[in-house]
Amino acid sequence: MPEAEFRRLLHEVADWIADYRANIETRRVVPEHKPNAILSQLPDQPPEVARPMDEILRDFDQIIMPGIVHWGHPAFLGYFATTTNAPGIIGEMLAAALNVSAMTWQTSPAATELEFVVLDWIRQMLGLTADFQGIVYDTASVALLHALAAAREELGFDVRREGLAGRTGIPRLTLYASEQAHSSIEKAAITLGLGEANVRRIASDGEYKMDIGALRRAVEDDLRAGHRPLAVVATVGTTSATSVDPVARIADVCREHRIWLHVDAAYGGAMALLEEGRYVMHGVERADSVVFNPHKWLFVPLDFSTLYARRPETLRRVFSIVPEYLRGDAERAGEALPNYMDYGIQLGRRFRALKAWFVIRSFGREGLVARIREACRLARLVAEWINSDERFETLAPVEMGVVCFRARAINNMGDDGLPDDELNEFNERLLARLNATGATYLTHTRLHGRLALRIAVGNVLTTERHLAQVWELVCDQLEAVSEEAISKEARTNPA
Repeated sequence: MPEAEFRRLLHEVADWIADYRANIETRRVVPEHKPNAILSQLPDQPPEVARPMDEILRDFDQIIMPGIVHWGHPAFLGYFATTTNAPGIIGEMLAAALNVSAMTWQTSPAATELEFVVLDWIRQMLGLTADFQGIVYDTASVALLHALAAAREELGFDVRREGLAGRTGIPRLTLYASEQAHSSIEKAAITLGLGEANVRRIASDGEYKMDIGALRRAVEDDLRAGHRPLAVVATVGTTSATSVDPVARIADVCREHRIWLHVDAAYGGAMALLEEGRYVMHGVERADSVVFNPHKWLFVPLDFSTLYARRPETLRRVFSIVPEYLRGDAERAGEALPNYMDYGIQLGRRFRALKAWFVIRSFGREGLVARIREACRLARLVAEWINSDERFETLAPVEMGVVCFRARAINNMGDDGLPDDELNEFNERLLARLNATGATYLTHTRLHGRLALRIAVGNVLTTERHLAQVWELVCDQLEAVSEEAISKEARTNPA
């Protein structure tokens, strides 16, 4: 591509990005497309000859964009909110332009040293002690996989060399996590050869925190059966309700039985930046590994996950393999700086630290704190609106930026005592109608069998005005779903 053409296209794309951000509220949050709508517009075969970039950009606008869910929209309130911000976009663009591999210090000294610094900045903001060393992965799921591989290494079975298949003398290795914990635990167990059947899902209490008595009984039952407890995953900010497991008490159980403690603070760890939120990390200092996702609530673009290990040399024992063609590179950094390829599965690694550096510097700690605090305030405000309306109820304490709620009665029917299965079906219809409007996007979960709608506040563009509009929409759609239910009841049971 000629240099002049490249410059023209860069300016055009920069203007497109700026316009997209400026006008994102004019778009539907979710597309109206049905499955295969995009697929049907794309050719079955790769192009034989080059196509002009103007044509490709036009197809991007006309084919791809109509099928995009706009996660950066201020009314996108599903899952965990993410933020599209200028510093992160700029950092990501520059990383793509440089296109370096951050596998060793020699392959890119700046990438290695910046990753080292950014990880330490985040460690300090989380309040972790200096003996925790970090590494950047893509997601918390991958970080967990690495943490559990390190836990397995510390048992001394030499799985790195001998593997697990066909061996005798190795007991079943068991994992423990709350029933509210993330599904990546089963995926890690499958990948590491531990087996899904060896994951113990521990009951949660009325606030959806891990039941310590149930954990202790599960561990003791496995020990009596001759199994070897491998790790407990404690969660700081569960996916469904952002509940916080009692980490300090879980750490007591782990110390008693020499079990690896991994803390999933992927979402809730951000609360540690707030003076009033530091309680969520109580006991985390006793963990063997901790994961935190700056791409969730520290406003770094996807993907960017940080794993902190108290004994990082264990990760290195598991994963360090230095081929001949990298031996010189691997030795030049010395002991002062890590070669990050030694601490994970990947050899080639993206320069992810650059976008985080841009975001943290441009927001500053004060800016990050202010926005996290505002998200918490807005979530509490939404909870107040819900609890002040007798037609609705919150289903979990609001500790962070997520509100779990449901409609508890069908309007004008006086059915406050509807069984949960009927309320679940009613709230499913309410959620479907809300999302079909295109004006917002919410997701759901189940809390002890009760279907809950989730409002996740975290996008820095989301304001009280946006939430008030969404709440008005919720109330309007409740009326519509209630009228449908009343009509159905009248047809089913005519007077």
